[in-house]
Amino acid sequence: MPLDQTKTPIFTAVKKYIDEGVIPFHVPGHKQGRALPEFKEYIGERTLAMDLTCVPGLDNICNPHDVIKEAEELMAAAYGADHAFFLVNGTTSGIQAMILAVCQPGDKIIIPRNAHRSALGGLILSGARPVYIEPEVNVDYGISMGITPENLKKTLEEHPDVKAVFVISPNYYGTVPSLKQIVEISHSYDIPVLVDEAHGAHLKFHPSLPMSSMEAGADLAAVSSHKLGGSMTQTSVLLAQGDRINFRQIKAVLNLSQTTSPSYVLLSSLDIARKQLAINGRQRLEQVLDITKLIRGELSKIDGLSLMGKEVTSLPGCSDLDPTKITINVQGLGLSGYEMESILREEYKIQVELSDLYNVLLLVSIGDDYHTANRIIEAFRDIAVKHSLKNIVKFYPPLPSIPRMAVLPREAFYGQTCNLELEYAEGEISAEVITAYPPGIPLICPGEVITREVIDYINLLKEEQADLQGPEDPELKYIRVLKRTVSIEREFSGCAELA
Repeated sequence: MPLDQTKTPIFTAVKKYIDEGVIPFHVPGHKQGRALPEFKEYIGERTLAMDLTCVPGLDNICNPHDVIKEAEELMAAAYGADHAFFLVNGTTSGIQAMILAVCQPGDKIIIPRNAHRSALGGLILSGARPVYIEPEVNVDYGISMGITPENLKKTLEEHPDVKAVFVISPNYYGTVPSLKQIVEISHSYDIPVLVDEAHGAHLKFHPSLPMSSMEAGADLAAVSSHKLGGSMTQTSVLLAQGDRINFRQIKAVLNLSQTTSPSYVLLSSLDIARKQLAINGRQRLEQVLDITKLIRGELSKIDGLSLMGKEVTSLPGCSDLDPTKITINVQGLGLSGYEMESILREEYKIQVELSDLYNVLLLVSIGDDYHTANRIIEAFRDIAVKHSLKNIVKFYPPLPSIPRMAVLPREAFYGQTCNLELEYAEGEISAEVITAYPPGIPLICPGEVITREVIDYINLLKEEQADLQGPEDPELKYIRVLKRTVSIEREFSGCAELA
């Protein structure tokens, strides 16, 4: 019998507690906002009254048996999963829990080279051995896309002892790999598939959107409800299905890392967001798709702009595209994506989702309407008039080869390190990650041997003022390396501590 998706167990219990007029001699210490009068005046008395703790009637997230359990069952049913676990530490905690649940120290896991840094945290915490797989790259937009089934199959044949396959679907820009085929290949080896579905909370609720991870048969998926599902920041859900995963192990891992004092404001927002998607998701997303079509149609008429569309689905590593993510290449206006982001924010009071060397990314959700759509259209029209068209030479040199892994990421993280001048770091073992944007793929990861090819590539990107993220030294004159591998001569000539 289908569950009643109109119910909101947590939100209803919170309202009941407040309406009963209970006098709180328990945490939090602000006591329904009375200790924070200035804050209460701004955000409202009701919000602070909802900031509760685990008391009778409100269940306990570590061992749910009442309203949280019921709310998680409703969430699982809405997404077509067997189990759902509420997260208030963000999808980061879900991604790390997935890795910790399937990998013991030394176990291999296949993971895309462009995985989110939370996955690197999962490798460090678990002690797992990454088997990196290169994603495909879209040279026109300078972005990484997905892995291919062919490359995955080849990697599985080379490493039949892996414990899991980690996949990103969709990625930040909305590109979706051949997920169903990837799952089928992995399952043919009886290997579970873990999906970073941070950007896909809405996919399940409209047939015109790409297939969700649960529909594709994935075993685990960490889903950012707050990104495109309508709930509040920090709220996510970990979905699970099938018999390849020990669900009790997942809960045990979450209880190690997730707070024992979850915000009931956040939990309530998860409850309401799930109800809204389950009951009205298709209708709300229909309007989102109409708004997206309007924005795409109008912006595509503007000279100097290039919009990533369905044509990318014919490229390797992309089988579908989430149209609610609008990637706009602005090079034809003589601007970088960073410059466009700054202009939109400072002159038009519009904030894009992200920018990179070539593009800005717009995110359209159920919170948008035709007014906000027309604001962004008019802003781009105005900017295009003010900037003469230019022919920009695209800068995208081939990426260097993935360096050899000398020690596990965990060993690199916990080892003794020092900062060595990048120019003298060839042959040393990196203790940090350096990621180039574009295309968002790490050049070096913790535990890997720094090559001259990587050093030269980094210097080239620095000359082009590309965005390099991850290193402790923002100027990347120094790189943190394992101290035990540094020669005596280098240690005295090149090692330094950053101020």
